[in-house]
Amino acid sequence: MENNFNLPRNNKKRVVIIGAGFGGLKLARKLSGSPYQVVVIDKQNFHQFQPLFYQVAASGIEPSSISFPVRKIFQSHSNLHFRTTELLSVNTDEQQIQTKAGVLHYDYLVLANGVNTNYFGSVNLEKYSLPMKSTAEAINLRNRILSSFEQANLTEDTNEHAKLLSIVIVGGGPTGVELAGSIAEMRRYVLPKDYPELDFSQMKIMLFEAGPRLLNGMSDRAGKKALEFLKRLGVEVHLDTRIDDYNGDKISLSDGKELYTRNLIWTAGVSGRITEGINGELYVRGNRIAVDRYNRLQGFNTIFAIGDACLLQDDERYPNGHPQVAQVAIQQAANLARNLTSQKEWKPFRYTDKGSLATIGRNMAVADLPGFRFSGVFAWMLWLFVHLMAIVGVKNRFFIFVNWAQSYFSRDQSLRILISPYRKK
Repeated sequence: MENNFNLPRNNKKRVVIIGAGFGGLKLARKLSGSPYQVVVIDKQNFHQFQPLFYQVAASGIEPSSISFPVRKIFQSHSNLHFRTTELLSVNTDEQQIQTKAGVLHYDYLVLANGVNTNYFGSVNLEKYSLPMKSTAEAINLRNRILSSFEQANLTEDTNEHAKLLSIVIVGGGPTGVELAGSIAEMRRYVLPKDYPELDFSQMKIMLFEAGPRLLNGMSDRAGKKALEFLKRLGVEVHLDTRIDDYNGDKISLSDGKELYTRNLIWTAGVSGRITEGINGELYVRGNRIAVDRYNRLQGFNTIFAIGDACLLQDDERYPNGHPQVAQVAIQQAANLARNLTSQKEWKPFRYTDKGSLATIGRNMAVADLPGFRFSGVFAWMLWLFVHLMAIVGVKNRFFIFVNWAQSYFSRDQSLRILISPYRKK
C-alpha cells in the first residue's frame, strides 16, 4: 500500500527522480510547468557541486558555498516536490519504489543517483583510505589533513612527523590532479606560516596512477602539461604504479615497495549503485545500468537512468560509455525532459562534447576544447569562469569569487578550521 508522502492528490502522471545531482536537478527544472507531478528524492536536502569538493578539502572554500538547498530551487514551481529519504528498492511490476519513508507509486521513474567510490574489492583500502564523493566526505578530509598537522605539532618524533605530514593521493584523474596541486600550494605558501615549528621539507605529496599517464579522459597533451605543472609544484607523481594494500599506516605498492603515511586519499575510481529490484543483467561495465538511445532501461518503457548511473551501449562514438562528467548528465536530462513533454517522435540522445578543463594551481590549468587545446593562464581563467557560472545561486557565486580573489592576491585562506561532528559525552 502506498504512503501519501504528503503529496497533492490530482490526476497528473507522476515522475519520480532519484537523486538531486546535476542530472536529477536539471530534469526536474526542465519539467517545471509540465503536466507531470515531479517528485525528487534524495537523502540530502541540498545539491552538491562535486567539481569543487577538492577545494573544500584543501580549505579553499566553505562547504556551504558549493551546497544549495533543493527546496529553494523548487519554491516557485508548484508541480515540483522534494522529499528527503533514501531509495531501498524498486517494484517494477507494481510501478512502486520502497524508500525509508515508505512506498511511492510512479508513472515514470528516473534513476539519477550517481555512483559510489570503487575500491576494487580491497577491504583495507575501503576501511582506511579517505574518499571524497560528498560534501561531508570533503569536510572529513579537510579535518583529517588539518588534524595531522596539529598532531605533528605536538611531537618531536621525526618519523611520526614524516607519516603525519605525508599525503598520498591515489588516482590521476581531474580530482586527484587538482587536489594534489591545491595541497602543494598550501605547503608552499600557507602551512609554513601556520606551523613555523614544523619542517615542511619533510612533507611529501605523492600522486599514484595505475595507468601510463594523467588525465586519461583528456588529450595526451593535457596529461603531459598536468604532469609538468605538478612537478613544478613539487608533487611526486608515480605512473604505472598501483596501490595493493594499506593498513592505515603502511602502503604496499604493486612493485613490491612500501611507504608510510597516515593520510591516503582515494580518488581512483567509481562504481554504479546497485538498486534492489532492477534486473542484475542490466548492470554492465562499472555497475552502470544499460540503457537505450532514449535512456530507457532495456525492456522498460517507464524506467530511465541518466548521468553516471547509466551506460548507453549503442553509441558508436562511446562504446565503453560516455564520460562520467556533469555535462553528460545535464544533456541527458534535457533530452529526456523534451521527450517526456513532446507530442512528437522521441529524440535519441546524442552527446555534444563541449570540452574538458582541469586546474593544477595558480595560473596553471589545461583545456581541451573542440578544435583547439591550450594550457596556462588563459586555461586557468577559463576554468574559473566556467565553474563560477555553473554554481547554483548568485550568493554562492559571490562568496566563491571573494574566496578565490582573496586566495589569489594573498596566497592564503582563512578557512583552516577544524569542525568535528558533535558527540554527546
